[in-house]
Amino acid sequence: MTHEPTRVTALDAPVDLTNCDREPIHVPGAVQPHGALVALRGDVIVQYSENAPALLGAGDGLLGQPLEALLPPELAQQVRGALASGELDRNPLFLLSAEVRGRGPFDLTAHRLDDLTVVEFEQLPPHAVHADAYSLVRAALARLNAATTLEGFVDVAAREVQALTGFDRVMVYQFADDGTGTVIAERCAPGVTPYLGLRYPASDIPKQARALYVLNMLRIITDVHYQPARLLALPGEAPLDMSYCVLRSVSPIHLEYLQNMGVGASMSVSLLRGPELWGLIACHHSGPRALGANVRAACELIGQVASVQLSAWQERQDQTYQLHLKEAQAHLMERLADAPDLMEALVGQGSQLLEFVDASGAAVCLDGEVIHMGRAPGAEQLRALQTWLGEQSEAEVLHTRALGELYPPAAGFADVASGLLGVQLSRLRGDYVLWFRPEELQTVTWGGDPTKPVEVAGDGEARLSPRRSFEAWQQTVRGRSAPWLPEEIAAARTLRRALLNLVLRRAEELRALNEDLTRSNQDLARSNADLDAFAYIASHDLKEPLRGLHNYSVFLLESYAQQLDEDGAAKLRTLVRLTQRMDDLIDSLLLYSRVGRVDLSFREADLNGVLADVLDVLSARLDQAGARVTAGPLPTLTIDRVRVGEVLNNLVSNAVKYTEREHPQIEVGALAPGERGGLAVPAGVPDDAWVLFVRDDGIGIRERHFENIFRIFKRLHARDQFGGGTGAGLTIVKKIIDRHGGQIWPVSTYGEGTTFYFTLQGGAPS
Repeated sequence: MTHEPTRVTALDAPVDLTNCDREPIHVPGAVQPHGALVALRGDVIVQYSENAPALLGAGDGLLGQPLEALLPPELAQQVRGALASGELDRNPLFLLSAEVRGRGPFDLTAHRLDDLTVVEFEQLPPHAVHADAYSLVRAALARLNAATTLEGFVDVAAREVQALTGFDRVMVYQFADDGTGTVIAERCAPGVTPYLGLRYPASDIPKQARALYVLNMLRIITDVHYQPARLLALPGEAPLDMSYCVLRSVSPIHLEYLQNMGVGASMSVSLLRGPELWGLIACHHSGPRALGANVRAACELIGQVASVQLSAWQERQDQTYQLHLKEAQAHLMERLADAPDLMEALVGQGSQLLEFVDASGAAVCLDGEVIHMGRAPGAEQLRALQTWLGEQSEAEVLHTRALGELYPPAAGFADVASGLLGVQLSRLRGDYVLWFRPEELQTVTWGGDPTKPVEVAGDGEARLSPRRSFEAWQQTVRGRSAPWLPEEIAAARTLRRALLNLVLRRAEELRALNEDLTRSNQDLARSNADLDAFAYIASHDLKEPLRGLHNYSVFLLESYAQQLDEDGAAKLRTLVRLTQRMDDLIDSLLLYSRVGRVDLSFREADLNGVLADVLDVLSARLDQAGARVTAGPLPTLTIDRVRVGEVLNNLVSNAVKYTEREHPQIEVGALAPGERGGLAVPAGVPDDAWVLFVRDDGIGIRERHFENIFRIFKRLHARDQFGGGTGAGLTIVKKIIDRHGGQIWPVSTYGEGTTFYFTLQGGAPS
C-alpha cells in the first residue's frame, strides 16, 4: 500500500520584519542534502527526506513501509539492533558506518523524540576531516586543565578545536546580559581577517536559536550554498521537531548571513553555564568542509569540559564576592543593632555602607537630613532625586544602570551616578538609602552596524536581511554603569527589611517610654489600673512558672522518652503542647490589653505606602503560599500608621491562612464616598467616610458566626486546623478600628470567600 506524501513545513511565508524572531527554526521541514533522514514510528517510516531514495539507492513510496524498504535486509536488522542498545531519548548517538547498496560510506546517527525514532544517514566526501580524536582530545584536555586564567583557557580551547577540525577561523564568542556577543579568543589561518575583540548585536542570534544551542551542543553546516532537501510525510503528520538532528536545515537568513561574511562552512559548539548559554566556539571556513563523527564528538567533548570549567571559574568568583558582601552586611547589621543613632550607624566611621553593595558613593536621606559619602551627587541634586523617587510607584527597591534614561536630570551627574540602587524606608517622609556607581565609558567595536538594515523587495515588502557590511566601527556608550548583580539587589532588600524592623521597634520602645511617663503623671481610670495589674501578673507571675513547666517537660521528653511507654511519652508531649498554647494565649491577651491602653499617634499617612510595607514583611509567606495580592488606589487618611499596618497585616495573613486553594487571590481596595454602589453599611458609618476592604477567595464564614469571629479566643475551627492560632487576631483588629472611630463588618459566601469592610474615621481623606 502506498501513501501520497505531503511536504511538512511550519512556516511557508518568507521570513520578514514581522516574524523573524518567531521563525520556527526547530521545524524547518528540510535537511542539508549531503545526508538523508527517516523518521520511524515503531518500524514504519512516517517521514523521510526527499533525497533519501536517490542517495541510498532505494525506491520511491517509502511512507508506511518498514525499514527494509529503505535498507537491505541485513543492514536493516543491524540498525534495529543498534537502536535497541542505545539510550536515544533526546540524545543523538552515532550508531555505525556502513555502505548502502555500494554507496557511501554513511555515518548513521539516531535519536528518539516522543514516539518517533529519527535515523540520519550522513555521506561524507573523501576530503572529510577524520582524525585520531582520542589522542587529540586527551592532549587537548590536559592543556585546558593547565590553563590558569580565563583568557588563557579560552585561547587554548580555540587552538585545540582548530587543530582538530582544520577550520580557517575558530572563535570563542561570549554573550553579555543584553544578548550581544564579543569575540574573546580567536585562531586564524594566515591571511584571514581577525575578528578578535569585535562585538556583534543580539539580533545576530535570535532567542529561538539560543534555545537550540542549549538543547544541541553542536551544529555544523558543511556547505552554506546547499539546496535543502524537503521532508515528505504521511498525511496528518505534524512537522518534525529537528532540535536534535545533525542534518537539520538552517534558517535561510542565517545562510545569507554567512554568505555575506564570505563563509563557506561553519560549525558551532555551545558553552553552557548550568542551563544557560554562556557562549559559543564558532568555526568558519572559506569553502565547504565536512567533519567525521569522531571529530565532531571530540569537539563536543571539548565544549562539555570547557562548560564545566567555565562554570567552576564563575562559581569561585561569585562565591568570593558573595563572601565579601556577607562580611560587609554582617558588620553593618551589628552596628545597626547596637548603635543608638540610626544615621550614625549607616554613615559613621567604619560603617562599610559602600562595601555593602560595592558602590563608589552612597547617600542616606532620613528624617529630613541628607548625608552622602564617597562619590555622590551634590546636596541639591540629591534633594531633587529624593523628590523624584517619591513619585515612583515601584521605588521600594529601585535599581538601574542608566539612571539618566529614567530621570533625565541625572545626565548632569552621570560621571558619579549613572547607576542607582535605592531602598525606600518611607515615601511620605522621603527616607531612602541610595548607592551610586559612575558612568562606565565603553568603546565598543562592533562587527558592523548593530541595527539590522531593512531591504525593500521588488513587491514593496520590507524584508529583514543580514547585515551586508562587517567593517568594524566604534560606538562610545555613555550614561551607563556596571550592572547591579542579583546578590547586590538581594542585599539591599535585606537591609531595607532590617531597617524597617529596627525603626518600628524603636518607635514602639519610644512610645512605651512616653506611655510610662504619661501614666506617672495621671490618675489612671480603675479599669486601666486593673488591666495593668493583670498584665503584670500575666507577664511575671504566670509566664515564668509556665515557661519552667514547658522547659522541664521538654527536658523530660528528651531525656526519658526511651524509658517511658508510648502512653507516658504521649502524655508528656500533650503537656508540652498545652504549656505552649497557654503561653500563646497569654501573649495574645497581653497584646489585646496593650492595644486598648496605648496612645495612638495620628498623622496623615498614605495607605498605599502602609500596604506596601505590610506586603514586604509578608512577602516570604505570600510566596510560600503561592498567593497573589492585587491592590487598587488607597486614600491618604489621618491614622496611626503602625496600628493600621497591624490591621492590614492581620487581614491579609488570615486571607492566606483560611483557604484551601493552591493559589489564593487577595484584593485590597477602597470605596470613595459616594461610590459604594449597593454596599450595605452599618448604622453610624458617615456618608463621607472611605470604606476600605480586604477580599479573599478562601473558605468563607457562615452569617451566624459574624459576631463570634470578633470575640477573643473564639475559634470557628479545630485548634490545629488551618495552621492553628489563638483566635485573638480579629479581636485585636476590631479594637484598633474602634479606637480609630471606625467600624468593621464581613460580607461572605461560605465556601467562596469573605470581604472584610472597615472604616477609619480618625481622619478624613486628603
